[in-house]
Formats: sequence, structure tokens, C-alpha cells
Amino acid sequence: MNFKQNDIKDAYSKVKGVDDLPNYLQDLLKMGVNKYDTLVADGRSIYFGSDNYQVQSKPKYAAITVANICDKDRFKHYLKNHQRGQTDFPAFCKDSAETGVEKWTLDLHQMTCTYFDKSNTIILVEKISK
Repeated sequence: MNFKQNDIKDAYSKVKGVDDLPNYLQDLLKMGVNKYDTLVADGRSIYFGSDNYQVQSKPKYAAITVANICDKDRFKHYLKNHQRGQTDFPAFCKDSAETGVEKWTLDLHQMTCTYFDKSNTIILVEKISK
């Protein structure tokens, strides 16, 4: 099944807050998305399906610089604030860049979100509640 960018946008339009994330991920899984990466530098996401199929979104904001050194504890603090609804997506990406997080990967089969630094080292793995 080959999903399209519009399918992903339609599914995302239902997300009003963090509590809607599990349903959004289930919608993506149903349309054939296995995982997706979100790149902090410009907010774009790359969605991966079967047989090397992928769809990429457009950048969501002007490019920002990701710090070379990761501050895991400060990142965790920013993440908790974001999960509480205290920051929007661009602000969270700015905070992530400042603390050296380059991207995160959501694995829809494992229901995990893994955060990586510039050297592709895992910073944090979170289990997503269904």
C-alpha cells in the first residue's frame, strides 16, 4: 500500500494534542507507514513504508542549527514541558536543536519514539501508550 502526503496530512489534521498521538499513529500504520523520522533542522518528516517506499514532507520552518554536543538532561526537561502542552512544535524543535537532538524516529510497530544526536547515538527511547 503506497500512502501519499495528503493521506498523512488528513490523518494529522485530527491531532489536537498529545493525547491524540496514539490514534494518529494507528491511522498511519493502517495506511502502510512503518516508521517516520522527524528532522529537527527544518521540521520535515520522512515516512517509510514497505519496499523502500517513502514520502517526505516539506520543511515546516527556516533551517536551524543543531548543537554538536547533546545535553540529555536538558532535553528531557524540554520534552516533558512539550508533552505537558507548554510548547508548540517549532519551539520544541528549537529546544531540541539547542540540546543537540538531531531527529527522532517513531516506530509504529514497536510504538516507540527514539531520539538521536548528530552522531546517530540514541539519546532516549520512549514507549508510546496505545
